[in-house]
Amino acid sequence: MSEHNAGATDADERTFCVGVVTIAADRDLASDEVGEAVVTGLEAEGHEIAMREHVGTDYDKVQSIVERMIERDDVDLVVTAGATSIEPDDVTLEAVEPLLEQELTAFDELFTQLGYELVGSRIVSARTLAGVSGEVLVFCLPGDPDAAALAIEEIILPEAGALVDLARSDRTADASDEVDPDVDGDE
Repeated sequence: MSEHNAGATDADERTFCVGVVTIAADRDLASDEVGEAVVTGLEAEGHEIAMREHVGTDYDKVQSIVERMIERDDVDLVVTAGATSIEPDDVTLEAVEPLLEQELTAFDELFTQLGYELVGSRIVSARTLAGVSGEVLVFCLPGDPDAAALAIEEIILPEAGALVDLARSDRTADASDEVDPDVDGDE
């Protein structure tokens, strides 16, 4: 457990089901190092991979696959990896952003800070995105295995429990916190 997560609760220790999609024109699932880095990082902490896909850098296909993962009942988090830089066919952020109802802007800022500590100013070409769609968290990571592992280990895993709780606060409210309108407290 990292020092940032020193006050972790049992909610932070839950197992989540994750959809993983790699976006790249130059590799497939068999040669997908970044997808393996994401899966390995998540499974090492006991999380389950509910669905794993690979797709080329086609805007509509990326959006369709991510949307399908979001709509599944057994997916708590969606993690994409790849096609997030500034090359002409890097379409992931543009395809995923319209699916998000709320963005987690601090994710990009924190990733940039941590990335700068590792690779210096080369981090300027790395773009990331995180947010919530429905009650599902979505994280779009770079296609570099080390960058994806950094995001998984230093940001996503330590915060997943709290973020899922926040995204689902209306559904997971403790019934004991509800006030019965027929009880006035005078006995």
